[in-house]
Amino acid sequence: MPRLNELRPAPGASRKRKRVGRGLGSGHGKQSGRGAKGQLARAGGGKGPQFEGGQMPLTRRLPKHGFHNVFRTEYSLINVGDLNDLFDAGTVVTPELLHETDAVKQIKDGLKILGDGTLEKPLVVKAHKFTKSAVGKIEAAGGKAEVI
Repeated sequence: MPRLNELRPAPGASRKRKRVGRGLGSGHGKQSGRGAKGQLARAGGGKGPQFEGGQMPLTRRLPKHGFHNVFRTEYSLINVGDLNDLFDAGTVVTPELLHETDAVKQIKDGLKILGDGTLEKPLVVKAHKFTKSAVGKIEAAGGKAEVI
């Protein structure tokens, strides 16, 4: 068993750093592997991958469209059919409980319960929004839908 002070990288796993501009004998002296004079020999030289030789770039040729509303509320969604599979009768279903059981990956701006599937157990469901069909199915099963 090697000691901590004896640990070394595997042979061939690491290379020496290329020290450019350290004399002609090094093989990387004088122009430091950058060729002769010009834009590409200078620090920060070159135009970058998006430059199209003076032609109007593709990103500027395409029309602008769309709009991103920063005030939009985005809800995490789950169906009543999923609640039927996950929980026993009489459970109080909250957004935190759904997140802990990985039924919902993350609670965005709130939780919305959708009405797809069937619900056969009485559950107390607490969420930020419900569809009319979801409320109908929850109450028909003997449960309760509470808006947080």
